Amino acid sequence: MLAKITVSDYMATRLFTFTKDTDVIDAIKKLLDHKITSAPVIDSKGHLLGMFSEMNGMKVFLESVYDQGMSGKVGEYMTTDTIKVDAASSIVDLAEKFEKSPVRSFPVFEDGKFVGVISRVDVLRALVAI
Repeated sequence: MLAKITVSDYMATRLFTFTKDTDVIDAIKKLLDHKITSAPVIDSKGHLLGMFSEMNGMKVFLESVYDQGMSGKVGEYMTTDTIKVDAASSIVDLAEKFEKSPVRSFPVFEDGKFVGVISRVDVLRALVAI
């Protein structure tokens, strides 16, 4: 049954996003306020530039300790080398990717277009829904 479920069945499409010019402290506050571990960073046309995650926030935290300041833009800290997932791929294949990666969510693409994000929690939701 799980093998027939696709990424598009459980991915999030109503996303909170950042731009590369978003202040990093504001971005961290948004992650906390929305109880999410990462959010896509997009340009004005909706193209994915990268992901800003709690891990990127750790770098901001450590730099603020050493530099005695908390400033910067999301574009300075975001991850640009993201693992992309196809919306039509099997959620089982996705679970294998998650098992091999410390990343907690991946951007999802359909026909080359950024369409959503899928997280480890989404995969677990698929498991308990059957």
